[in-house]
Amino acid sequence: QVRLVESGGGLVQPGGSLSLACAASGFRFNPYSMAWFRQAPGLERQFVLAITETDGTRYGDPAKGRFTITRDNAKNTVYLHMSRLKPEDTAVYYCAASEYGAISDRNSYNYWGQGTQVTVSS
Repeated sequence: QVRLVESGGGLVQPGGSLSLACAASGFRFNPYSMAWFRQAPGLERQFVLAITETDGTRYGDPAKGRFTITRDNAKNTVYLHMSRLKPEDTAVYYCAASEYGAISDRNSYNYWGQGTQVTVSS
């Protein structure tokens, strides 16, 4: 059974930092590219950033200059490190896996997690 389980969400003040983790199981993690998307209420799911099995990265607009992505293939886990958070970063953050590379098209992702809420507020 394929599972992607996100963790680490919560409430953070503007300007703060937060790291999310996504633990994968039920499929061979290493060949897949992993990505983070986010979805705020009333908006479409938005690409944040992705990483290939060889640590190549693709950054979406929300991530540039503030977020980074890493993966630990030994632990089947991908991480999202966020800094200088803004209220507009408030969203449910989803982890996803793709066999097609580190791409921004959400329709090309094979597996999805259930999401974790990140709220940026004072």
